[in-house]
Amino acid sequence: MRRMPAIRPTLYERYAPWRRWVEVGFWIALTVVNATANSYVVIVDIGNNDLPYASWQPVVWEWSSELMWLALVWPIAWFSRRFPIHLDTWHRHLPLHLLASVVVSFTHVLGMVGLRMLAYRLHGQAYEFGDWPRGLFYEYVKDVRSYAGLVVLIGFYRLLLRRMQGEASLLSAPDEGAPADPVDRPERFLVRKLGREFLVAAADIEWLQASGNYVNLRVRGHDYPLRSTIAGIESRLDPRVFARVHRSYIVNLGLVASIEPLDAGEARLHLRDGTTIPCSRRYRQELRGRIGGRDAFPESVRSE
Repeated sequence: MRRMPAIRPTLYERYAPWRRWVEVGFWIALTVVNATANSYVVIVDIGNNDLPYASWQPVVWEWSSELMWLALVWPIAWFSRRFPIHLDTWHRHLPLHLLASVVVSFTHVLGMVGLRMLAYRLHGQAYEFGDWPRGLFYEYVKDVRSYAGLVVLIGFYRLLLRRMQGEASLLSAPDEGAPADPVDRPERFLVRKLGREFLVAAADIEWLQASGNYVNLRVRGHDYPLRSTIAGIESRLDPRVFARVHRSYIVNLGLVASIEPLDAGEARLHLRDGTTIPCSRRYRQELRGRIGGRDAFPESVRSE
């Protein structure tokens, strides 16, 4: 028997197991490099200008600031995912980011000052921040640029991940002539992956999951993010094939093997490939009725 060639994992699949370690390691390494380099520069400036500061003081200043930024990376990443800045959202989300930059700066300053006071106390001295209104404004002018830089860096990284993983979009209507697929209920999706484009049939989608301002399309073991809300894409899918089963999930009914009841009226859906999908109480009864229908579903699904 002729052996089938092994399917080589994609670049994203090879990276995925290491993703969290790389992300955490990157931010820790960036913190160490920035804090060390900034401390060295300030120590040299103090020596060149014969300023009355001990060498440990600039180390405390720089490390306290960088450690607070390290602690704030994850809240900033969550907020930028929840309110991304795109061409069609910047006018709504930019004011929210400006407000968030104020909160981030205030948190950064309070934490930084607290760490410095603790370090100074261990050295038998007292740390004074100075005039708070003026000092807060001065720090905000610096922090808003750091905040913007972090948002841009995180956004670029997410864009790179989507390019590695593949990103789906709806087919748009042509400038002339009739569209190949119905625009209101598409039969195919366009997927872009590392500079290549190919079409994915809507019927090949196994399930969909909401993720911020994106909906991940699960197709043959791969996730393709589509910029849409779960409600927006639900209205454009064939209701004979797909059903909403959770506030964050839509499933291809033809792939449902069984429904496992859980406590409080919820359920767990078992798909043919072994995947499990949550089903909330709100959608469970309607789902059972739809799977039990004879017109829309194959006999193999109705019998389980």
